[in-house]
Amino acid sequence: MLESEFKLSLTLRIDWSEMDTYQHVNNVNFMKYMQSARVQFWEVTGLSKLYQETKKGPMLVSTHCDFKNPLFFPGNVVIKTKVEFIKNSSFGLYHKLFNDDNVLCAEGHDVAVCFNFNTNKTFSITNDLRAIMKKY
Repeated sequence: MLESEFKLSLTLRIDWSEMDTYQHVNNVNFMKYMQSARVQFWEVTGLSKLYQETKKGPMLVSTHCDFKNPLFFPGNVVIKTKVEFIKNSSFGLYHKLFNDDNVLCAEGHDVAVCFNFNTNKTFSITNDLRAIMKKY
């Protein structure tokens, strides 16, 4: 996938407390970085607002991360995110995590379902929501 295909980018400062015994960022923090990017996607697409207003919104059902290179303090992590797929009630996000030198440090994949928390059932992605999601 080309860099230009990633419409969302989020830069986070690496905190000293995120390091582990090996003096690099602990792997659990990569998942937190992807979570921040996921929340950014939910906000820009209106999924967060939808949940606040209707109790219908995304629910993470799977996440995966492949580690390529370490991240270090001090520094930043840049998370680039794009929609990987949109199905009937689920969608996938693809993340690339880079250091300050633009070195790829990890790749991640999320799968979320659109879930109605009132009925405890999934719901189909509307055409309007699908069109918004496809922008990313």
